[in-house]
Amino acid sequence: MLPLDVGARVSCRWRDGQMYPVRVIERRAGPKGVLGQEEYEYYVHYEQFNRRLDTWVTIADMDLDTAETDDDKKKRKAEEVDEEHADFDPNALREHEECTKVRNILSVELGRHQMDTWYFSPFPPEYTTCKKLYFCEFTLNFFKRKEQLQRHLRKNEMYHPPGDEIYRNETRGRTAAFFEIDGKKDKIFCQNLCYLAKLFLDHKTLYYDVDLFLFYVLCEVDERGYHIVGYFSKEKCSEEGYNLACILTLPAYQRKGYGKMLISFSYELSKKEGKVGTPERPLSDLGLVSYRGYWTRELLAILKDPSRAVMSIKDLSELTMIKTEDIISTLQHLNLLAYQKGAYVICAAPEIIEKHLKEAGSPGVEVDPSKLIWTPYNAEKEYQNFRG
Repeated sequence: MLPLDVGARVSCRWRDGQMYPVRVIERRAGPKGVLGQEEYEYYVHYEQFNRRLDTWVTIADMDLDTAETDDDKKKRKAEEVDEEHADFDPNALREHEECTKVRNILSVELGRHQMDTWYFSPFPPEYTTCKKLYFCEFTLNFFKRKEQLQRHLRKNEMYHPPGDEIYRNETRGRTAAFFEIDGKKDKIFCQNLCYLAKLFLDHKTLYYDVDLFLFYVLCEVDERGYHIVGYFSKEKCSEEGYNLACILTLPAYQRKGYGKMLISFSYELSKKEGKVGTPERPLSDLGLVSYRGYWTRELLAILKDPSRAVMSIKDLSELTMIKTEDIISTLQHLNLLAYQKGAYVICAAPEIIEKHLKEAGSPGVEVDPSKLIWTPYNAEKEYQNFRG
């Protein structure tokens, strides 16, 4: 029975004191470094919870009477249903989970915030033994020890991200600002942003070559400087029409309406470009919920206007820059779309619209388009500069 093998299933105590089924992901010698059976620690996945809650436990936390035998394991399906990642390629998903199965960095310090991490991130090898990293919140340089960060801060003279500030507005007593950062011009900052983001994103592909991306970093502004709240990235030239590749609100700033603001801002850029946009696929289940909420609020705000009683899918797309496929899927989800005589017909009674708008929730921190000072990226100009 002991030590438990990787892949074994057993009941294990959770933070609330209750026992839940877990699967052993990895095992290691305990703190004493003794390889006796009772000295092992086990990295486990709580099967009813998200992977970000995976953690190290000991035998003392487990009910060994519930451990499954090899025969029990064989009775399980070869492929278990994973609704959260249903749209992902199964082979790629298995490879990803094998490579990232154990969190390497357990916590980070960023400005005034200390945050427990959720997932593995491929930091350089010299950082693999660190349990905690210290980030400069302005440059995103990271360090193994607090003293190293403090030395850096004493020399640092930059109190905002690199790139261009393209938006600033005060709302709800807070000042929010966006910076546009070119991955080619500020490569180290953008790579460090990717390292940090991967600690909180399960299926973000880390691009060491960030040259092809623009990063839009959202900050809170106060007398001490610009404090990174979150960001989204987008390809400079997307053949598929994606207006967003990756999005993250840091845990310390979640549930404050900033995630909705990031999505809204990506569409304000699309409106300024005059291009219909859509987020890169596949979307996670939580990503789809967030986007569907935004699409619902934008579309129904137009449909509730009596002066726009007759609207086509194309009209809605031109007003919002939301892709027609996203409009159709959203209205179908709300049961507001019928297909008659080879065409879609929007069936939206005022009381039904109000009901769905209420259920969609608040728009979060709202974007004021008049405060956006921005010129869309010009690939042709970049190419001419490259040629010299």
